[in-house]
Amino acid sequence: MSDDIDPTRRNRLDAEESPYLRQHADNPVNWQPWDEQALEAAQERDAPIFLSIGYAACHWCHVMEEESFEDEAIAETLNEHFVPVKVDREERPDLDSVYMSICQQVTGGGGWPLSAWLTPDGKPFYVGTYFPPEEKRGQPGFHDLLQRLANSWLDPEQRAEMENRAQQWTDAIESDLEATTGDPSDPEENLVQTAATIAHRGADRDNGGWGSGGPKFPQTGRVHALLRASADEGQEDYLNVVEETLNAMADRGLYDHVGGGFHRYSTDPQWGVPHFEKMLYDNAEIPRAFLAGYQALGNERYAAVVRETFAFVQRELQHEDGGFFSTLDAVSAPPENPDGETEEGAFYVWTPEQVHEAVADETAAEVFCEYYGVTERGNFEGATVLAVRKPVPVLAEEYDLSEDEITEKLRQALDETFEAREDRPRPARDEKVLAGWNGLMISTLAEGAVVLDDDYADVAADALEFVREHLWDEESQRLQRRYKDGDVAIDGYLEDYAFLARGAFDLFEATGEVAHLDFAMTLAEAVTEAFWDDGEETLYFTPTGGEALVARPQELTDQSTPSSTGVAVELLLELTHFRDDDRFGDVAEKVLRTHADRVSANPLQHASLTLAADSYEQGSLELTLVCDPTNPPVEWTETLAETYVPRRLLAWRPDDSETFDAWLDALGVDDAPPIWAGRDAADGEPTVYACRNFACSPPKHDLESALSWGQN
Repeated sequence: MSDDIDPTRRNRLDAEESPYLRQHADNPVNWQPWDEQALEAAQERDAPIFLSIGYAACHWCHVMEEESFEDEAIAETLNEHFVPVKVDREERPDLDSVYMSICQQVTGGGGWPLSAWLTPDGKPFYVGTYFPPEEKRGQPGFHDLLQRLANSWLDPEQRAEMENRAQQWTDAIESDLEATTGDPSDPEENLVQTAATIAHRGADRDNGGWGSGGPKFPQTGRVHALLRASADEGQEDYLNVVEETLNAMADRGLYDHVGGGFHRYSTDPQWGVPHFEKMLYDNAEIPRAFLAGYQALGNERYAAVVRETFAFVQRELQHEDGGFFSTLDAVSAPPENPDGETEEGAFYVWTPEQVHEAVADETAAEVFCEYYGVTERGNFEGATVLAVRKPVPVLAEEYDLSEDEITEKLRQALDETFEAREDRPRPARDEKVLAGWNGLMISTLAEGAVVLDDDYADVAADALEFVREHLWDEESQRLQRRYKDGDVAIDGYLEDYAFLARGAFDLFEATGEVAHLDFAMTLAEAVTEAFWDDGEETLYFTPTGGEALVARPQELTDQSTPSSTGVAVELLLELTHFRDDDRFGDVAEKVLRTHADRVSANPLQHASLTLAADSYEQGSLELTLVCDPTNPPVEWTETLAETYVPRRLLAWRPDDSETFDAWLDALGVDDAPPIWAGRDAADGEPTVYACRNFACSPPKHDLESALSWGQN
């Protein structure tokens, strides 16, 4: 191929919008995006593909770039013998799912950067994650590995072995990601109780959460399972595990005590030192668990954490027009050397000297250091990751002050350290707006509007409107995944439709605005059209007719985000109440039956599908709220805010016929769907109907009475 027609003669990432890809645009490696040009070039050159998958806030991705991808000799080998392709996993989770599957099967683990070597037709024959430039602690050196693989590819006998392995691995990917059972069955009964029992048994009762070693990740699906099971059966110790876990995440290093918001995960079992990147999805899903915990346990600290996290998200991750950006990097330049090399955690850690420089009152500075454990030695590279180390009552006694005075000193010090931190070099922000991740944030803001402050519904509505304006095509009824500086790209995946639809429906539950319900119904319809496979009776992650990969993945397990299949199934079960036919319910039931054996065998790994199976078995508690949705009774909103109700479904219904007819017109239906049919205001007063599994309470005016009926 000539230079004119061979795209692999140069680095083409300068034309990409992804911040992660653009980070690599100046590498001497001739990086290609994953596109037809790159794949055709691999076929034309008969060269293997080196696929590197990462994301902008990935620490080890940066390390491998500096060590290897900026090295001229390594770049020369990559360019000569391979077609190097860079992929942003946040833009292309389908590719990440396919090749991460084989990495986990072959190596027993995974992570990013994901490094995979593929035949020209995309079949993997070698895989790993981070590779050092030279051999280290049993890991092969990246350059030596490249040379060995290049030589093997040119040797006919060895190449035949590589191609045979590639086919075997592709078969393994298909078995892992595409498999459906030929013998559907009902999910195991009381599955959420089984999940809660396992979660309780495996909990780290000393440090909170799960896992005795590092790293330790938030496991919000397990929190929700424990809360549901406890509400159903009254197991007090399930609530103790929830409390220990939420307390650890709120009090220790996972949480940003100065600025609010959660880091990605803890590197140690004590939640002391985090991996400092901040992801939008974590700052949606973790607060959602805290909101449920607040309702179940009444701990005001949990409500404060949610408010502070929402403030962080609005301040640092929100587009001026309402949508939410994706991530903040883990690294930044240190405060003492703004033009120096970036360091992990530099924006977030403190020394005693820095605290005393920031806080004017000497006692407040000392109290801050004592409370958060800031010492000269530190716990992270000579500085301290803040965590609650000494309780307020102890400090009050030591300083001979009241607890209120200590609390005020801490508030003062937090305000001043926040202001001082604002002058530090900031971590880079990935300004992609992803439909699915915005859906997660919209859901949690909507729930925050129910539980804490209805103003959060306005923030959620702004984000939903942003996504609708920029990523939703009304004519084709299809969703795009990514918006970046006016550029829109990538057909939406199941997670984009399911997460955004759940967000729209949750916003309807929070506000009683029928437009949000209508959009949720439209997205759910698109899910059943674009992702449902009637032959296999499952929902795939990629749309029908989308790009053909070596496998068409399903997403059944919860990972860094909830299982899109689980979220879709639970959503369809809820929305089926608003339809005259059983289409949504039938799809949901068939997916659960298809995967019943897999979910029953490992309910915690499939936490979202477990919760969906529980909703299918137990039925939602339908609360049809007949009133003026713009002005519901104060007692109702207070009760909803204070009460943890598992499987709660709020179905607002206007109490006047003119508005109700307008709602039906907006939804495009002639007759009232089951959840509204025959449920009028009784005695001309706001009325609640509580229903579950085709049985309903008498009409009630008191919401607490309706809830008591539904929970008995």
